Order: sequence, then structure tokens, then C-alpha cells
Amino acid sequence: MSIAPDKRTVTAVFVKRLRHVRHDRGMTLIPESTRCVRAGDLHELVTTDQTGLSAGSRVDRTGFLGFVEVTRAGVIEAGDVVALPEARVGRVVGFDDCHFPNHYNIIIESTALLTGDHPSVAVEGTVRFEPEAASGRGERP
Repeated sequence: MSIAPDKRTVTAVFVKRLRHVRHDRGMTLIPESTRCVRAGDLHELVTTDQTGLSAGSRVDRTGFLGFVEVTRAGVIEAGDVVALPEARVGRVVGFDDCHFPNHYNIIIESTALLTGDHPSVAVEGTVRFEPEAASGRGERP
């Protein structure tokens, strides 16, 4: 018997690569661990190598991957695996809303501060937000 996942994978495409790193960004994770995203929404992907983050945590160490346009709507939640075509970026740890309603910063815990210089990041390239059971990806970016 096969068990269906609790939610579907959200997909998006890069519309803008970012290449900068900050060590003093000062983002704050909002209390909510999920965000509904609609097709056509734009959001910013931010990596951090800080560990142990939770709602209310300050995020200073950041690498900026870029802006993505959601192509398949759904729910992104803390714990989702963020995957590029050739690499796993890390896991969603939460969201910062300092630019909302323009966009959310989707904060991804990674083993390094990854930016849009990563070889798997390209404008029009895809990114997936996968429930853990569906990911089947390795542990390293």
C-alpha cells in the first residue's frame, strides 16, 4: 500500500540571480511556519548556515540565491527540501516578511552561504520545494 504525501511539491523558476553575502542582515523569522504561494507570486530565496533557528530568531548570516516566480501553487513550510536540478540547497527554516506584501524572504538552512553564483542557479532554471518524503535527495548542496 502506498501512502500519499500530505501536500504537493511547489515549483518555481528563477527570474533574477543575486550574488551577495551578508553577515549582519538582521532578518527575523515570523511565527508562522507555512506560507501559501500562488502561481505568479515572486519571492526571494535566502540561504543561511546558522543552525537552531525557530520563530522569532534573528538571521544575520545570509547568502542570496535570487528571486523566483512560483509556477505551481501550494504551501511552502518549514522542513521542506529546496532542490535545484542538480543539487539540494537545504531546508526551509522559515520566512521573513520585512518586504511583504511585495514578497517574502524564504529562509533556507544550508551547509554554506550559497548565492546565485551556484552552478545550478540560472534565470529560467527551476527550483522545487519538496515535502521530505518526496525529496529523495542527498544531504549536501
